[in-house]
Amino acid sequence: MPTSPLVCVIDDDESMRESLVGLLGSDGLRASAHASADAFLASDDAVGAAFLIVDVTMPGMTGPQLQDVLIERGMATPMVFVSARADDDARRRVLERGAIAYFVKPFDEAQVLATIRSVLGA
Repeated sequence: MPTSPLVCVIDDDESMRESLVGLLGSDGLRASAHASADAFLASDDAVGAAFLIVDVTMPGMTGPQLQDVLIERGMATPMVFVSARADDDARRRVLERGAIAYFVKPFDEAQVLATIRSVLGA
C-alpha cells in the first residue's frame, strides 16, 4: 500500500501546528509539524515533504526567508503561506517566488485542503 504524501506544517504557534496536523490527518494526509524554519531544515522532512504550510512571521528565519533557502537549494516543494495579517507586499512576494496561495488566519480549512489536494492530485 503506497504511503500518502507528507505535508509539513511550519509555524511557531503550537495551537496552529496541532490544529493543522489534526485537520490534515482527518483528511487522510500524513502530516508533521515543526516549530521553526530551522527545525524543519534540520529534519529529514526537508527532503521528504511533498507540500508545506508555512507561517509568514516566525522568530528567527521567517517563512519568506525559508522559501528563499529552499529555492537556493533547488527544492521546489509546493507551499502555501498562512499569516495573522493581510500583508499585500508579503503576499505578492511569496506568490511571485512560486507559492501556491497565501491565506490569512482564520482561514477556510476546506479551501486549504482543496488547495493541497489539487496540487498533490490526491
